Amino acid sequence: MQTYLTQILAELQTTLPGVAAEPGDRLTEAIMEADKIFVSGAGRSGLVLKAFAMRLMHLGFQVHVVGETTTPGITATDLLLIGSGSGTTSTLVVIANEARRVGAKVALITSRTGSPIGQVADIVLTIPASTPKVANPIYPQSIQPMGSLFEQVMLLTLDALILMLMAKTNLDSGAMFMRHANLE
Repeated sequence: MQTYLTQILAELQTTLPGVAAEPGDRLTEAIMEADKIFVSGAGRSGLVLKAFAMRLMHLGFQVHVVGETTTPGITATDLLLIGSGSGTTSTLVVIANEARRVGAKVALITSRTGSPIGQVADIVLTIPASTPKVANPIYPQSIQPMGSLFEQVMLLTLDALILMLMAKTNLDSGAMFMRHANLE
């Protein structure tokens, strides 16, 4: 197992420096300015976005996962964050276009900036990792299956954004833990 862990770590160390800081800074500001934050993604990317939504809730942001029964309507004062390696997932394209139609800000984390969702998004944070739908020869190749490297880098990037938001809101883990679930 150590051999695989070493290879995965090497892939992360090669890929993470390729994540540009400026879109992350813009996304952090958009989160701070939004009345509500909506997150959406399909498959494992969706799970990463749900983990990010949990941390935003711990920070006190009003955050919703698209498709949940308690999710309200999005408005022009809100932010939609989509995670999609390809930027072409049909349901996510529809969601992005609807958010844009009502005037909400749209952000995308992707491997493909020129995708249909990327063309609609105000902020595009690019993860330089291939996925099953985006085989880019300039991106480092992964030994991991499917989009694992993309999903891992997205999770770590979003965790870095949480640290940035913690600094901006002057909150620490102790304050965040006060919002931790107690019906477990």
